[in-house]
Amino acid sequence: MQATFIRHLPTDWNKRTWLQGRRDIDISPLTVKLQEEIKENQLLLSKLVPYDIVLASTLKRTHQTAHLYGYRAETEGLLDELDFGPFEGRPKEELLKANGGMWANNPREMILGESVLNLEKRILLFLQKYRERKNILVFGHGSWMRAMISYAQYGHINNMNQIIIRNNECMTIQFD
Repeated sequence: MQATFIRHLPTDWNKRTWLQGRRDIDISPLTVKLQEEIKENQLLLSKLVPYDIVLASTLKRTHQTAHLYGYRAETEGLLDELDFGPFEGRPKEELLKANGGMWANNPREMILGESVLNLEKRILLFLQKYRERKNILVFGHGSWMRAMISYAQYGHINNMNQIIIRNNECMTIQFD
């Protein structure tokens, strides 16, 4: 399976470095720079078509992003962002102060609004569910995508917070 992932476009909370998690936040108005980035990503995507399926989480920011890319995505709850619990709507710095070492080096053992281990289980379920697909396009979230990359590279998600994925970043991963 080949999967191309695009992190949703920025929201006002992203700009403030507030954790969104499961909060259903709209994307911010597009800037000229973001419009140019979308066009660049669309060129990359055009080289990878056709897609067997286009997916987005249950949260509107992923569907809004897919729409601006010209896609109507199917909703897939396994793609939902990590539930940050009491840290949602708070600056990321607060999470780091409370759990810094664990967040950086052993997030799999953390429990926020959901356990990070549950995020890993959702990733494994996603890979199992779509393993027969040849080429998929996913509009998703930062923590989910970082965890997926960590799992693909290392076989676990504990390196997820050593990976940076900016809003609107596009990447393709080949799964065997």
